[in-house]
Amino acid sequence: MSNAAARTRNPTAWAAFWVGLAGLVLMPIPLFIGLILGGGLSLVAAVLVVIALLKGLARSGKGIAPVVFAAIFVLLTWGGISIGGGTIW
Repeated sequence: MSNAAARTRNPTAWAAFWVGLAGLVLMPIPLFIGLILGGGLSLVAAVLVVIALLKGLARSGKGIAPVVFAAIFVLLTWGGISIGGGTIW
């Protein structure tokens, strides 16, 4: 594998993507289980989004697409929790 191919990867972006997706999927579980699991994973994903965004911008925007989707997953999870997801559904 060449150095150019190795530099275009952003594994933190993909970690944020999958953790954010897991948080979104687990959020609707009732009786505060979704709040704890989905909310916790979305907080971890939010931190990873910031790290991956900074890494991607340092690489001239390489690997930004998964970061954008992860940020959307985090916002959807927080929006769902704010209307009662994971607590009363």
